[in-house]
This record gives sequence, C-alpha cells and structure tokens, in this order.
Amino acid sequence: MFNDIGSLELVTLIVLAVLVFGPDKLPKVIQDVTRTIRRIREFSEGAKQDIRQELGPEFKDFEFEDLNPKTFIRKQLDNEDLGLKEIRNGFDIKKEMAEVTDAVNGHDTDDAPAPVASGGRVDMTKKPEPPAADTRPPFDADAT
Repeated sequence: MFNDIGSLELVTLIVLAVLVFGPDKLPKVIQDVTRTIRRIREFSEGAKQDIRQELGPEFKDFEFEDLNPKTFIRKQLDNEDLGLKEIRNGFDIKKEMAEVTDAVNGHDTDDAPAPVASGGRVDMTKKPEPPAADTRPPFDADAT
C-alpha cells in the first residue's frame, strides 16, 4: 500500500503527526489506528470467507483479485487451453515490418530481399529512389 513512500516523506509524516497530536497523545493515537486497521482486515477476511462458503465448492479456487479487469484479462490471455501463446509466438515482427516498409517504399517483396541494416533490423530511414524523369507516376482513378 505504501511501497512508494520515501524516507523524507516518512520523516515528514512523523514530524507532522507529532505536531498535530503532540508527543503525549501520539502513542495512544497509533494504537487506535493499528487496532482499527486490524479490525477492518479481520472484517474483510471474514466477509471473503463467508462469500467463498456461500459460493460452494465450484469456486474453491476463486480469488477476489481476479475481479480486477487487468488481472482477469492477463489470466485469460496466459491460459494454455486457448493456444494464444502459439499464435503470439507465430508472428515474425521483423518480417512483417520489412514487408510493410517495402510496400510503403514501392518495392516488390518477391523480387528483392528487404533492406536490412546492421543487427538484422529493418532500415526505416532509407528513402526510396526517385523515379526516372521519363516515367509517369501511377494513376489512381479512385483518388481523383
């Protein structure tokens, strides 16, 4: 819950608590706060147990964290039954990017291999060669 509090922020909170409650009442306030937090945790755990008992044995592996949409989606995408890992691993991103680059630059993908820079990466900064002076650009009837 408080994983991102730094040491300076913690010291500031302690000094602020001493100023607000005073050094005499501060231990009593800390005890009251910890007792309240403990009661809230016990109440929530009891409520979770009651819900699990009411749901029955079909939901024995049910976790309340699964109700978070991010956790639910992540759990469903990592499910081996769907075979999504094989689909995800079946994509060759470098090849797809080379084909897209060739299509954008107007190169034929069947005639020549994709221009590859060092390290097996596609060179996206390479500009296409300008057309010859006597060639006309292709006419697109749908664009006019």
